[in-house]
Amino acid sequence: MSANKIVVIGGVATGPKAAARARRCDPKAEITIIEKGDFLSYAGCGMPFYIGGIVKEPNDLMSSPIGVVRDASFFKSVKDINVLTRTKAETIDCSAKTVEVIELSSGEKKKIPYDKLVLATGSNANRPPIPGINLSNVYTLGNMNDAIAIKQALLKAEVNKMVLVGAGLISLELAHAIQELKPGMDITIVELMEYLMPAQLDPEIAALVGKHLKQKGIKLLTSQKVSGFEGQGQVQKVNTVTDTLDADLVVVSAGARPEVELAVKAGIKLGPTGAIAVNEYMQTSDPDIYAGGDCAENVHFVTKKPVYIPMGSTANRHGRVIGDNVTGGKDTFPGVLGTTIVKVFDFNVGRTGVSETEAKKLGYGVTTFICPNPDRAHFYPGHNLIVIKLIADSKTRKLVGAQIVGTGDVNKRLDVAVAAISMGTTVDQLANFDLAYAPPFATAMDAMTHAANSLRNKLDGRAKSISSLQVKEKLDRGEDFILLDVRSPKEYEEARLPYANVKLIPLGKLRERLGELPKDKEIVTFCKLSMRGYEAQGILEGEGFTNVKFFEGGIAAWPFEVDTEKFKEVKTNA
Repeated sequence: MSANKIVVIGGVATGPKAAARARRCDPKAEITIIEKGDFLSYAGCGMPFYIGGIVKEPNDLMSSPIGVVRDASFFKSVKDINVLTRTKAETIDCSAKTVEVIELSSGEKKKIPYDKLVLATGSNANRPPIPGINLSNVYTLGNMNDAIAIKQALLKAEVNKMVLVGAGLISLELAHAIQELKPGMDITIVELMEYLMPAQLDPEIAALVGKHLKQKGIKLLTSQKVSGFEGQGQVQKVNTVTDTLDADLVVVSAGARPEVELAVKAGIKLGPTGAIAVNEYMQTSDPDIYAGGDCAENVHFVTKKPVYIPMGSTANRHGRVIGDNVTGGKDTFPGVLGTTIVKVFDFNVGRTGVSETEAKKLGYGVTTFICPNPDRAHFYPGHNLIVIKLIADSKTRKLVGAQIVGTGDVNKRLDVAVAAISMGTTVDQLANFDLAYAPPFATAMDAMTHAANSLRNKLDGRAKSISSLQVKEKLDRGEDFILLDVRSPKEYEEARLPYANVKLIPLGKLRERLGELPKDKEIVTFCKLSMRGYEAQGILEGEGFTNVKFFEGGIAAWPFEVDTEKFKEVKTNA
């Protein structure tokens, strides 16, 4: 019996993973990888860190954990996998089960037979039709050649002003990396939507990230459409609908589109997202052809709808499933949650599941809570703040989304949320997870436990709260209400909300000073995190106040202006 012929088109993430897994499952298979580029099996998500100098050489992104470069000779000698680099797959004949390829250096064409074919053709960075986009020094970041070109341009002495178009993951990582590479670089991010990371975050969480970016010297222009680039051969200006920005270099990050041309020519079915449709076994409409990574669509774990969320982590998981199945296995891929984490200067930013915005569009009854807490015991050195937003289905009480930001350990809590959503966990169950505790790692009741309990209180009608955005909207509308600060006078001196309707009454004095508060006016209480604000709500309701709520997150999660100039005296009779 002849060996199983497995051909893989694409040599970056899914392709090499599928090939390597297939080899482990079938030691006798004939496995070939076809890759049109120069770089093989590299970590594309590491490109911003190469640009910023954290990763020194391109080969570092192609190396194994012990430092061996995963090039064609590595795959042949270690895994007995044939790799054809600088070779483009031009057509697939599904009936004859052959792939016609062209060797790009020589122009030679040949046909490669297969029993099982894997499409791992990836994606291309969107290059929108903006006037002037073909000027020199206007880039997208879609592959290692782009990364090398951007870094070479950045290192030139005359490049001192940079504009990043789009405020998604790549732009935020680049802003951080470039400031590390070239301190003092003038960096502006221009975003079409009202807030940054619009595909991942809700506005009040995005505002916290934006506030941090501005503190780091990054200029952020939202609700701005780029209308064109200008320059004499090389870009010199970026025009928006309201402004003109000087620029020596531009990187456009407008998302990615799946590379499906080869699949379309072969008659392979696409899904509603425009990516290749696959079943749970990662099979396409042709059962002998599999697809994975950035060229394929997924099913969202929560919504059960097709989504296009290209991620390096997903690509590798696809590869393992495909490698099993092209060698006779029946492994399945259950879907994705869109889990994302990114480092933005000192902030760690993560999300999973659906956002509040998405959940409402999908028709969920949604209840959310924003809860700041230290990531470890407050008495242990090195503790930092994180802000957790949990999103639940009000009817089932199941967790459907989480967003977590801050300078503390976000990753741990994000992975807890991933596990909870994947298992269909309610917030009541999440609150009782037996999470690890010791002062160097967490608080006795973990930040995630606090967030889950707070959301339970809100679902049960005990916690009557509104978000920071809702408070700001009330202020902007000029509504007549009291912002009751129940922190200590010392905390008030250090940082306070600069509004005329703020009144300071420390929580410990609240019962004795109830006469200072009118019962016929709305009162919104707050503190540093939320707990004292919640307690103040309960005290006031117990004393007959009927229009009381607290705002979630307190000063710690307030994404707008805060007055930090110290007073010599506190003028509120505290």
